[in-house]
Amino acid sequence: MKIQKSFGLIIKELRNNAGISQERLALESGVDRTYIGDIEKGNRNVSLEIIEKLCRYFKIPISELFIKIEKHGKTE
Repeated sequence: MKIQKSFGLIIKELRNNAGISQERLALESGVDRTYIGDIEKGNRNVSLEIIEKLCRYFKIPISELFIKIEKHGKTE
């Protein structure tokens, strides 16, 4: 599976676990809502700046996000 797809699925999982909408995530993280949707579908090659914003929002280290992505890729 492409890393963009795994990344998107992990972001969607984090968002769903937090019980928030794409709109709320976008508003509170400073990332455009349509961009969030594209990320979750695996249609975006996300910049480090966006990764940092999302990790800051979810209060997780960037390293933890990448560990989740790596684990997800191994289960597919």
